[in-house]
Amino acid sequence: MPTPASGRGFLWLSLVLSSVCVALGSETQANSTTDALNILLIIVDDLRPSLGCYGDKLVRSPNIDQLASHSLLFQNAFAQQAVCAPSRVSFLTGRRPDTTRLYDFNSYWRVHAGNFSTIPQYFKENGYVTMSVGKVFHPGITSNHTDDSPYSWSFPPYHPSSEKYENTKTCRGPDGELHANLLCPVDVVDVPEGTLPDKQSTEQAVQLLEKMKTSASPFFLAVGYHKPHIPFRYPKEFQKLYPLENITLAPDSEVPDGLPPVAYNPWMDIRQREDVQALNISVPYGPIPVDFQRKIRQSYFASVSYLDTQVGHLLSALDDLQLANSTIVAFTSDHGRQSMDLVELVSLFPTLAGLAGLQVPPRCPVPSFHVELCREGKNLLKHFRFRDLEEDPYLPGNPRELIAYSQYPRPADFPQWNSDKPSLKDIKIMGYSIRTIDYRYTVWVGFNPDEFLANFSDIHAGELYFVDSDPFQDHNMYNDSQGGDLFQLLMP
Repeated sequence: MPTPASGRGFLWLSLVLSSVCVALGSETQANSTTDALNILLIIVDDLRPSLGCYGDKLVRSPNIDQLASHSLLFQNAFAQQAVCAPSRVSFLTGRRPDTTRLYDFNSYWRVHAGNFSTIPQYFKENGYVTMSVGKVFHPGITSNHTDDSPYSWSFPPYHPSSEKYENTKTCRGPDGELHANLLCPVDVVDVPEGTLPDKQSTEQAVQLLEKMKTSASPFFLAVGYHKPHIPFRYPKEFQKLYPLENITLAPDSEVPDGLPPVAYNPWMDIRQREDVQALNISVPYGPIPVDFQRKIRQSYFASVSYLDTQVGHLLSALDDLQLANSTIVAFTSDHGRQSMDLVELVSLFPTLAGLAGLQVPPRCPVPSFHVELCREGKNLLKHFRFRDLEEDPYLPGNPRELIAYSQYPRPADFPQWNSDKPSLKDIKIMGYSIRTIDYRYTVWVGFNPDEFLANFSDIHAGELYFVDSDPFQDHNMYNDSQGGDLFQLLMP
């Protein structure tokens, strides 16, 4: 499998901003907290566009599809780094990973890089009650073991009590014993506490919405769901939606011949699962047996459908409480795989602020480590075509000028045990990708983790794919472009 900074694994994100609710802000912007629009931000973990609203004919996702049907749906949205903690810190602060200086799970940006404002912090400072449910910031040191409380939240963030069992031996295997497996359909009444994290998060979020119905202040509620992140631990009844005989293999599962070794991810976290270990797959390029490939896809799709029911319960509560017409709904994933214009997740901050009628934070200077409130993403209000909202002057009119940037760290030129999640001190190479409507260009360069500096004169490998003629990005043209021809190849 290619990695996020390589061919087919480069991450397209689904970003849905509800146009039904947003339309309330199209005529008049909120001038006080009494008429301000609420925000419901739904963050999903590792969701690729395996959804009906993206044209998938197999996956059953009626609730998300319904939201998308009256929303602005982006089909070419990019995460700035395809690892949970760096990605979430990036779009929740509106800063790129090279600014937050977070590439792994081992530091807190307010101490390590700068005391940057976050989206919920900005809304809190503008009179909103801000609340966090589930996996919003990544738990642990990257959010100071507090989910960035009290900076970002009016109340301590909620985490479901059952999430501590996610990676434990709760999966009953064919031998009748409990295992820590990748594939983990469960009978919910038999698991610890008789529930699952995402079910608990939905219940908590609905309770908070009920309390906010009579509040004099607007609310910003972020709900973070765990699925479909591995392990695929979900109620077993959802597996029945996807009979194995109906599951096809991935359309382009082979490693491209021209893929540089530095770009290949050996997926060591998956190999640690007991059912995968039992397959005795050779490292790093050993193929997964075809039957197990189908089971992986079956469980992923089932996890998506389980997630969809939780989203449905949440949105139904918003309707039942008569909050839908005063609430902006934003739906996104921190990273996944996959056309309207290219956009980046760092644009979420200025766009939500603008839609809610708040002052859009200014563009960041370079460097911006000592600037607490600014944003590196573009304001996407232009796409909503509101007559009374000023367009961001940084949004180009020519689609060919639209560019999305992403990056991914590596410890070595060849796949090894920590290739997918290297610690900062082990990062020796950084891959930087530029994506336009015509091509994707990646350069892997030397990186100094002590100075946080990339050396673009120290090129380890490169990739160049022309997406119109090579949609699966199988044919790396980088080596063919050397000798001064690269610039000509990339010209429109």
